[in-house]
Amino acid sequence: MSLLPSRFIYCLHFLVFYFQLQESQQSSADFRFYIENHTRNPDDLSRKQVRIYQLYSRTTGKHVQILGKKINANGDDGGKYLLIVETETFGSHVRIKGKESEHYICMNDKGKIVGRPDGRKQECVFIEEFLENNYTALVSAKYKGWYLGFNRKGRPKKGSRTTQRQQEVHFMKRQPKGKVDPLQEFRFTTVTKRTRRARRLKSNAKRN
Repeated sequence: MSLLPSRFIYCLHFLVFYFQLQESQQSSADFRFYIENHTRNPDDLSRKQVRIYQLYSRTTGKHVQILGKKINANGDDGGKYLLIVETETFGSHVRIKGKESEHYICMNDKGKIVGRPDGRKQECVFIEEFLENNYTALVSAKYKGWYLGFNRKGRPKKGSRTTQRQQEVHFMKRQPKGKVDPLQEFRFTTVTKRTRRARRLKSNAKRN
């Protein structure tokens, strides 16, 4: 008689442990599927960081501009053809759109750089690579080893003819003229007894 309750309790504990294990494995599988799905398909991401800046070309000494279907690196500093860069939540995948033209920088299967109004395709996604010389390179997310680059005349280079070491693919991010980066670090001011006293005296002087 005494063995029945103990066996029953043992079976009950076993069932509880089994269901907890199944739930844990399912949650782990769901999370792994979520990560794989969203890293392979960045189009499905809902959270994005959007920044506006200029892309300075090391080769031309000017800035990248998107003039609709045509793209070059002959833009002036502070020109109206600023770039809107959409950064994906996972990794450093970016889409680059012209603020004025509303066209995206894309690379087709021949390595040609073109501007397109719809930037949701993988051809319009680039991966940022930060170089030791403080420059940034942008490699195609779809065509591995093919970089965004411009020659000395500011014309786009074919992706198949580019490498990371070439100066033609080196860029530097610059803030627009007279604009402050909204994501820059906060600056803290240390408040001491002396600064408090100075503020108090200044406030009293204004009242009088």
